[in-house]
Amino acid sequence: MSLHDWIDGSLYPETEPPENLDTLAEQIDFLSRLCAAWDFGLLPDAATVKEIRQPAWREAVEQCRLLTSPVYHLLREWHRLDPLPYLGQEMAYIRDDPYLEQV
Repeated sequence: MSLHDWIDGSLYPETEPPENLDTLAEQIDFLSRLCAAWDFGLLPDAATVKEIRQPAWREAVEQCRLLTSPVYHLLREWHRLDPLPYLGQEMAYIRDDPYLEQV
């Protein structure tokens, strides 16, 4: 069982979830898993979002470089990092949505 209830064990289907994310590599791995799930529509718990918005995660977000992930670009905004080019697919049904600006 994780010492941190914000660590989503479902992001680790192939192994036991870590109890802590102490190293930069562990944090980057977590962010990669989180972004992949979130991009697929599996929303994280509020506690997870609150944790990854903490300043201690800024370096991991900077180093992650998931340029095809919309969520990764959101994380960069939250951490006030310079924008990077988005290399993912641009969905017309999202791009052309007249209500997108109101969300």
